[in-house]
Amino acid sequence: MRKKISLILCLFTMTIVAQKVMTPEKLIQLKKVGAKGISKNGKYVIYQTSQYNIAENKTKKKTYKISIDGGSPIEIKKAKKYIDNPKKKNGLKLFSKPVKIENIKGTDIHSDVPKSNVHIYNELNYRHWDTWNDGTFNHVFYAPTKDKKQAIDIMKNEPFDTPVKPFGGASDYIWNNDGTKILYVSKKLKGTKYALSTNTDIYEYDLKTKKTINLTLNNKGYDTHPTFSKQGELAWLQMKRDGYESDKNDIIISRNGKHINLTKNWDGTVNSFAWSKDGKEIYFVAPIGGTVQLFVIKATENEQPKQITNGQFDIRGIVGQVNNKIVVSRCDMNHATELFVVDLSSGKMAQLTHENDDVYNSVTLGKVEKRIVKTTDGKDMVCWVTYPPNFNPNKKYPTLLYCQGGPQGALSQFYSFRWNFQLMSAHGYIVIAPNRRGMPGYGVEWNEQISKDYGGQNMKDYLSAIDDISKEPYVDTDKLGCIGASYGGYSVLYLAGNHNKRFKSFITHNGIFDWKSMYGTTEEMFFVNWDLGGAYWDKDNKVAQKAYNEFNPINYVNNWDTPILVIQGGRDYRVPIGQGLGAFQAAQLKGIKSRLLFFPKENHWILQGQNSLVWHREFYKWLKETL
Repeated sequence: MRKKISLILCLFTMTIVAQKVMTPEKLIQLKKVGAKGISKNGKYVIYQTSQYNIAENKTKKKTYKISIDGGSPIEIKKAKKYIDNPKKKNGLKLFSKPVKIENIKGTDIHSDVPKSNVHIYNELNYRHWDTWNDGTFNHVFYAPTKDKKQAIDIMKNEPFDTPVKPFGGASDYIWNNDGTKILYVSKKLKGTKYALSTNTDIYEYDLKTKKTINLTLNNKGYDTHPTFSKQGELAWLQMKRDGYESDKNDIIISRNGKHINLTKNWDGTVNSFAWSKDGKEIYFVAPIGGTVQLFVIKATENEQPKQITNGQFDIRGIVGQVNNKIVVSRCDMNHATELFVVDLSSGKMAQLTHENDDVYNSVTLGKVEKRIVKTTDGKDMVCWVTYPPNFNPNKKYPTLLYCQGGPQGALSQFYSFRWNFQLMSAHGYIVIAPNRRGMPGYGVEWNEQISKDYGGQNMKDYLSAIDDISKEPYVDTDKLGCIGASYGGYSVLYLAGNHNKRFKSFITHNGIFDWKSMYGTTEEMFFVNWDLGGAYWDKDNKVAQKAYNEFNPINYVNNWDTPILVIQGGRDYRVPIGQGLGAFQAAQLKGIKSRLLFFPKENHWILQGQNSLVWHREFYKWLKETL
């Protein structure tokens, strides 16, 4: 079997490898670098690599330590020897595990039919992301480190989750500094109310009194990532408005019973943060101008942040501080994440890990360039343009318009293992990726404009981008493609009926095809309520009716005349299966060249290694056939 796989891979990559450019196989098998933390003595950075092997269909992980001053990494067996476990305090350990709370399955309710296979629901939140509700909820426990049998469930019989599903993690529950209290994040709403709201709160459980209080009762949006300074002061991230998942994310600190919003006067949104060692400042990561950078702000009221780093890259996260240095993870459109050390005085960066240098040194990379495009309403819009390796301006190249998802996710210097612009350019395509309306990094107004205007200005922004680069003599205007996933997939489906014959090929991955069907089958109702304006049956709601009619791709199918590849995950409950199937079926019945790439066990993303390889092969096969 391995010989067959190797032969297939060899045949598939022969021509691309001969050119010494990035290939799907090389991309998928790059090492992914993840930081564990700074060692107790402050001398080392501890990190882990994970590398997928196509032939074995396995991922191997290794852990390393490397001097914060640089040098060669040393493989170690266990990270816990070098870094403290933040979940252990005073002989107690903190952990989370699922607890059965509700009877959902037929066998729970009807014990006399043990072979029945049925779920019974009385309200919403019956499924989320890629999992059906089976009556279990994540609860927080603490127990003596040597006796888990004495574990105490601090949430008792509550039908609520910590970590919060689907993306909550270890940062959702923490000790305070002296180990007398546990803070945890939870959305204590049930059923339909849960599906309609974004209101998570931070709760404090007192080990002595066994009582729980809500620390953020007055805030109705997201409260997340509680973090204590070394001096014992609490900070967290907060969004104000209930139901708005992409609201401005601010840093809040609690001081003398008062909640202080450190970033309320700053026209931006925060991704993540960390306290300085002395507790006088907070370092944070935020999008700006098509990149993501490191900032610092004093932990006092009415201050403005200072940008520390600057360049054509993304700071992905903060690992930790040692004296006047801070360790961060960083990537760009040409390079996967590695660890860097930032000099806090100058902002200068030194690369610490080099896990993928051998791959990048063996290929020719295309140039990534910032391009400013004037929009139809006279704004300057940042676009990222990736050119093929050994680009020749005297030649003509097929060109792809990339439509970003979110819809309010940053289109920055990210490195994707799916939508990888370097790989697209290696196949001979120019890629233009516009920071259309709805992107963070250009102020709150630009970020928020897209809500309730899905088929409006941002669609004009897309077309402004492709029209602008099409003026260049090296762009083959007879070979333009349009690609995207999620909201980007919706954008593709909308533009398929509204592109005035600009494009010769479309690729949509888990995109919304029919807003009425989407409203009836998606799981987070707050998202569609906020972004569309309400339910499709509310005929008096002019905003919502515009979304379900004027901005609905299904209403423009009569205009479809261009080949389209539809990609759909069977376990995607955010954009459920009917969206992809409906789009493919419409194209087929209209006699349009089309193909369905269906992944029965994938969710909104492609997570399995060999599935990823098939995704890439079919993606480029389609483009070769249609452009």
